[in-house]
Amino acid sequence: MKVRIALFTLLAVSGLASVQRLHAEETSPQRVTVTYDHPERFTETREEKALAPTRASNAYLQTLKTYIEKQGAKQLAPGQRLELVITDIDRAGSFEPWHGGQLREVRIIKDIYPPRIDLNFKLLDADGKVIREGTRKLRDPGFLTSNTAPTSDDSLRYEKRLIDRWLRKGPDKL
Repeated sequence: MKVRIALFTLLAVSGLASVQRLHAEETSPQRVTVTYDHPERFTETREEKALAPTRASNAYLQTLKTYIEKQGAKQLAPGQRLELVITDIDRAGSFEPWHGGQLREVRIIKDIYPPRIDLNFKLLDADGKVIREGTRKLRDPGFLTSNTAPTSDDSLRYEKRLIDRWLRKGPDKL
């Protein structure tokens, strides 16, 4: 009987610890936060509205935000946090409405339309002290000759690679 009680107590305590750990993870601050500063003013938004009004959508922003949060968290040391404020995005490619017809609202990918992302960042330690902060203008003028598979169907593949290249430098060199 004592063995059963001890086993039950052990299971209850370990289960409680798991629940407490899960609750702590859910309530702890996110390791990477991404905010957009006036996305309606982004180059991408303005161009889509002007050149391809039926395609104009900011849906890509949530996808990109989720991607950056996930990839950024992989690069941080325990306790570190990264806060990003994206101030401008111009996705790879552009619209060339002079082609007319159905091509009017097709994104044309050429080397003269490289991806661009401008951002401000703060890297914080576990105590909330700023380790590093700054402004970055991410560019990839050789995006078509880089190692992204041309058959990839991810419409944000060039922007994601831009972010990956910056994050891979590691927290010490952001």
